[in-house]
Amino acid sequence: MPLNIPILLTWLRILLIPLMIGIYYVPASWLFGVGRDLAAMLVFVFAAWTDWLDGYLARRWNETSAFGAFLDPVADKLVVAVALIMLVDFHRLDASIAAIIIGREITISALREWMAQVGARKSVAVSMIGKIKTVAQMTAIPLLLYHQPIGKIDVQYLGTWLVYIAAVLTLWSMVYYLRMAWPHLAEQDKKQ
Repeated sequence: MPLNIPILLTWLRILLIPLMIGIYYVPASWLFGVGRDLAAMLVFVFAAWTDWLDGYLARRWNETSAFGAFLDPVADKLVVAVALIMLVDFHRLDASIAAIIIGREITISALREWMAQVGARKSVAVSMIGKIKTVAQMTAIPLLLYHQPIGKIDVQYLGTWLVYIAAVLTLWSMVYYLRMAWPHLAEQDKKQ
Protein backbone atom coordinates (compact mmCIF):
# COMPACT_ATOMS: atom_id res chain seq x y z
CA MET A 1 0.00 0.00 0.00
CA PRO A 2 1.52 3.32 -1.02
CA LEU A 3 1.62 6.00 1.64
CA ASN A 4 1.57 9.57 0.42
CA ILE A 5 -0.21 12.79 1.33
CA PRO A 6 -3.27 12.15 -0.89
CA ILE A 7 -3.80 8.72 0.67
CA LEU A 8 -3.22 10.11 4.16
CA LEU A 9 -5.91 12.72 3.45
CA THR A 10 -8.26 9.93 2.40
CA TRP A 11 -7.54 8.05 5.64
CA LEU A 12 -8.13 11.30 7.53
CA ARG A 13 -11.56 11.55 5.90
CA ILE A 14 -12.41 8.08 7.21
CA LEU A 15 -11.13 9.00 10.68
CA LEU A 16 -13.36 12.08 10.70
CA ILE A 17 -16.46 9.87 10.60
CA PRO A 18 -16.36 8.88 14.31
CA LEU A 19 -15.63 12.51 15.18
CA MET A 20 -18.70 13.68 13.25
CA ILE A 21 -20.83 11.12 15.09
CA GLY A 22 -19.16 11.68 18.46
CA ILE A 23 -19.97 15.38 18.43
CA TYR A 24 -23.55 14.46 19.25
CA TYR A 25 -22.54 12.23 22.17
CA VAL A 26 -20.21 14.52 24.11
CA PRO A 27 -21.67 16.00 27.30
CA ALA A 28 -24.07 18.88 26.69
CA SER A 29 -21.82 21.09 28.82
CA TRP A 30 -19.16 20.80 26.08
CA LEU A 31 -21.36 21.35 23.04
CA PHE A 32 -25.10 21.75 22.68
CA GLY A 33 -27.72 22.93 20.20
CA VAL A 34 -26.30 25.16 17.52
CA GLY A 35 -22.73 24.42 18.69
CA ARG A 36 -23.15 20.70 18.01
CA ASP A 37 -24.80 21.31 14.66
CA LEU A 38 -22.10 23.78 13.63
CA ALA A 39 -19.29 21.44 14.73
CA ALA A 40 -20.77 18.45 12.86
CA MET A 41 -21.31 20.59 9.77
CA LEU A 42 -17.72 21.86 9.88
CA VAL A 43 -16.34 18.32 10.21
CA PHE A 44 -18.41 17.25 7.20
CA VAL A 45 -17.30 20.27 5.16
CA PHE A 46 -13.66 19.63 6.10
CA ALA A 47 -14.04 15.98 5.05
CA ALA A 48 -15.53 17.09 1.72
CA TRP A 49 -12.67 19.54 1.25
CA THR A 50 -10.10 16.77 1.87
CA ASP A 51 -11.81 14.79 -0.89
CA TRP A 52 -11.19 17.58 -3.35
CA LEU A 53 -7.67 18.19 -2.01
CA ASP A 54 -6.48 14.57 -2.12
CA GLY A 55 -7.63 14.22 -5.74
CA TYR A 56 -6.02 17.50 -6.72
CA LEU A 57 -2.70 16.62 -5.04
CA ALA A 58 -2.65 13.08 -6.42
CA ARG A 59 -3.03 14.39 -9.96
CA ARG A 60 -0.71 17.37 -9.53
CA TRP A 61 2.08 15.35 -7.90
CA ASN A 62 1.42 12.29 -10.10
CA GLU A 63 0.81 10.17 -6.99
CA THR A 64 -2.21 8.30 -8.21
CA SER A 65 -2.36 4.62 -7.31
CA ALA A 66 -4.73 1.67 -7.59
CA PHE A 67 -5.11 1.68 -3.80
CA GLY A 68 -5.93 5.39 -3.77
CA ALA A 69 -8.44 4.88 -6.59
CA PHE A 70 -10.09 2.19 -4.45
CA LEU A 71 -9.96 3.97 -1.08
CA ASP A 72 -11.07 7.45 -2.19
CA PRO A 73 -14.62 6.56 -3.31
CA VAL A 74 -15.03 4.24 -0.30
CA ALA A 75 -14.17 7.13 2.03
CA ASP A 76 -16.53 9.46 0.17
CA LYS A 77 -19.43 7.04 0.30
CA LEU A 78 -18.85 6.27 3.99
CA VAL A 79 -18.85 9.95 4.97
CA VAL A 80 -22.01 10.65 2.99
CA ALA A 81 -23.82 7.49 4.17
CA VAL A 82 -23.03 8.18 7.83
CA ALA A 83 -24.14 11.80 7.52
CA LEU A 84 -27.41 10.74 5.86
CA ILE A 85 -28.09 8.13 8.56
CA MET A 86 -27.42 10.74 11.25
CA LEU A 87 -29.84 13.14 9.54
CA VAL A 88 -32.53 10.45 9.47
CA ASP A 89 -31.91 9.78 13.17
CA PHE A 90 -32.30 13.52 13.94
CA HIS A 91 -35.57 13.63 11.90
CA ARG A 92 -34.04 16.12 9.47
CA LEU A 93 -34.23 13.79 6.47
CA ASP A 94 -36.77 11.23 5.34
CA ALA A 95 -35.43 7.67 5.43
CA SER A 96 -36.63 7.05 1.85
CA ILE A 97 -34.38 9.83 0.53
CA ALA A 98 -31.39 8.42 2.42
CA ALA A 99 -32.20 4.93 1.10
CA ILE A 100 -32.36 6.22 -2.49
CA ILE A 101 -28.99 7.97 -2.25
CA ILE A 102 -27.20 5.17 -0.36
CA GLY A 103 -28.80 2.46 -2.52
CA ARG A 104 -27.69 4.21 -5.70
CA GLU A 105 -24.12 4.49 -4.41
CA ILE A 106 -24.00 0.76 -3.63
CA THR A 107 -25.55 -0.12 -7.00
CA ILE A 108 -23.21 2.06 -9.04
CA SER A 109 -20.14 0.93 -7.07
CA ALA A 110 -21.02 -2.71 -7.77
CA LEU A 111 -21.72 -1.88 -11.43
CA ARG A 112 -18.37 -0.13 -11.81
CA GLU A 113 -16.56 -3.06 -10.20
CA TRP A 114 -18.29 -5.52 -12.51
CA MET A 115 -17.64 -3.33 -15.55
CA ALA A 116 -13.96 -3.17 -14.62
CA GLN A 117 -13.87 -6.98 -14.51
CA VAL A 118 -15.23 -7.20 -18.05
CA GLY A 119 -12.87 -4.45 -19.25
CA ALA A 120 -15.51 -1.79 -19.82
CA ARG A 121 -15.09 0.51 -16.83
CA LYS A 122 -14.94 3.62 -19.04
CA SER A 123 -18.55 2.93 -20.06
CA VAL A 124 -19.64 4.00 -16.57
CA ALA A 125 -17.28 6.94 -16.12
CA VAL A 126 -18.58 9.87 -14.08
CA SER A 127 -21.16 11.87 -16.03
CA MET A 128 -22.18 15.51 -15.76
CA ILE A 129 -25.45 14.42 -14.13
CA GLY A 130 -23.43 12.60 -11.48
CA LYS A 131 -21.33 15.70 -10.87
CA ILE A 132 -24.38 17.94 -10.49
CA LYS A 133 -25.92 15.36 -8.15
CA THR A 134 -22.77 15.45 -6.04
CA VAL A 135 -22.83 19.25 -5.84
CA ALA A 136 -26.49 19.28 -4.75
CA GLN A 137 -25.87 16.50 -2.23
CA MET A 138 -22.69 18.01 -0.80
CA THR A 139 -24.46 21.35 -0.38
CA ALA A 140 -27.61 19.85 1.13
CA ILE A 141 -25.91 17.71 3.77
CA PRO A 142 -24.05 20.56 5.53
CA LEU A 143 -27.23 22.65 5.48
CA LEU A 144 -29.20 19.81 7.04
CA LEU A 145 -26.47 19.16 9.60
CA TYR A 146 -26.40 22.82 10.58
CA HIS A 147 -30.20 22.97 10.63
CA GLN A 148 -30.36 26.41 12.27
CA PRO A 149 -31.81 29.46 10.51
CA ILE A 150 -29.29 32.02 9.26
CA GLY A 151 -31.08 35.35 9.50
CA LYS A 152 -34.24 34.94 7.43
CA ILE A 153 -32.88 31.92 5.54
CA ASP A 154 -34.57 28.67 6.58
CA VAL A 155 -31.53 26.40 6.25
CA GLN A 156 -33.54 23.22 6.91
CA TYR A 157 -36.01 24.11 4.14
CA LEU A 158 -33.23 24.92 1.67
CA GLY A 159 -31.28 21.78 2.56
CA THR A 160 -34.39 19.64 2.23
CA TRP A 161 -35.11 20.92 -1.28
CA LEU A 162 -31.50 20.44 -2.31
CA VAL A 163 -31.46 16.87 -1.02
CA TYR A 164 -34.72 16.18 -2.92
CA ILE A 165 -33.05 17.52 -6.06
CA ALA A 166 -30.01 15.34 -5.28
CA ALA A 167 -32.30 12.29 -4.89
CA VAL A 168 -33.95 12.92 -8.28
CA LEU A 169 -30.54 13.39 -9.90
CA THR A 170 -29.37 10.26 -8.07
CA LEU A 171 -32.08 8.19 -9.73
CA TRP A 172 -31.52 9.90 -13.09
CA SER A 173 -27.78 9.26 -12.98
CA MET A 174 -28.32 5.65 -11.92
CA VAL A 175 -30.60 5.08 -14.93
CA TYR A 176 -27.99 6.78 -17.14
CA TYR A 177 -25.19 4.52 -15.85
CA LEU A 178 -27.32 1.40 -16.17
CA ARG A 179 -28.24 2.33 -19.75
CA MET A 180 -24.54 2.82 -20.56
CA ALA A 181 -23.73 -0.57 -19.06
CA TRP A 182 -26.70 -2.43 -20.53
CA PRO A 183 -25.01 -3.46 -23.82
CA HIS A 184 -22.12 -4.96 -21.83
CA LEU A 185 -24.51 -6.72 -19.46
CA ALA A 186 -26.46 -8.19 -22.40
CA GLU A 187 -23.24 -9.26 -24.12
CA GLN A 188 -22.04 -11.06 -20.99
CA ASP A 189 -25.38 -12.87 -20.70
CA LYS A 190 -25.04 -14.12 -24.31
CA LYS A 191 -21.58 -15.51 -23.51
CA GLN A 192 -22.92 -17.61 -20.64
